[in-house]
Amino acid sequence: MKKWLFVALFSFGLVAFTPAGEWSSGELIPFRQGEKWGYTDRNRRLILPLRYDEAGPFVEELAWVRVAGLYGYIDGSGYAVTPTHFTKASNFTRGRATVELNGETFAIDVAGKRLPISETPAPEVEYLSLGDIVRKAGKLGFRFTVGSTTVPAIYDEILEDYRGLLFVRQGSQWGAINRKGKVVLPVIYESIKVTAANDYSYPIVQQAGLLGYLDADGHLLVKPKYRAAEPFVGGVARVETPDGRVGYIDSTGKEYFE
Repeated sequence: MKKWLFVALFSFGLVAFTPAGEWSSGELIPFRQGEKWGYTDRNRRLILPLRYDEAGPFVEELAWVRVAGLYGYIDGSGYAVTPTHFTKASNFTRGRATVELNGETFAIDVAGKRLPISETPAPEVEYLSLGDIVRKAGKLGFRFTVGSTTVPAIYDEILEDYRGLLFVRQGSQWGAINRKGKVVLPVIYESIKVTAANDYSYPIVQQAGLLGYLDADGHLLVKPKYRAAEPFVGGVARVETPDGRVGYIDSTGKEYFE
């Protein structure tokens, strides 16, 4: 049976709903207005209504939602793939998500079926190094494996982000260098963090206690302005403003909350 959502128009500025069945889940972004959450397209046109207490990103065509303190999963049409009865729920990764029910933690598949404990996710991809650390007079430099580019030994710490960038530290401050040896991000930040959970994309940077994001070239994508910032997943990232507003941004830095 084809599923449709029929809802009334809101009078406070949002445009009419589009039938959710016409939309790919990859085009939907969690949107917050007041205390309720729904999903919009990238033009902030409401597609799934504001009826959740919290909503997560669509990953592998499913998203977690929270209602009355409990979590469940929906597809891109808003159809409930699982009951809303979990006390904890994660995003899907390689066809599985971790949930908690009645104090027990276990994994489910994309149909909401519990997976046997013996099933384990596929191993992480092993990334190759960009080159070798060079040490001189107590400082660190870098020699790239490909080409003749070197980074002078003037840094206290050098880390790879596995996407063609080096993160370098002088004293307590961090910056970024590309594979050509050029400083693309000044060494003025308190921290730079990446995670394998999103393939090391959109590093999170901190300055003056606030958080922002870098693009793939190591340049500022979103200047540090958030009190909290989570890694990008499914093309969006969850952030919190200094005044406590929580919502999502997309990979252009556009905010999806009011």
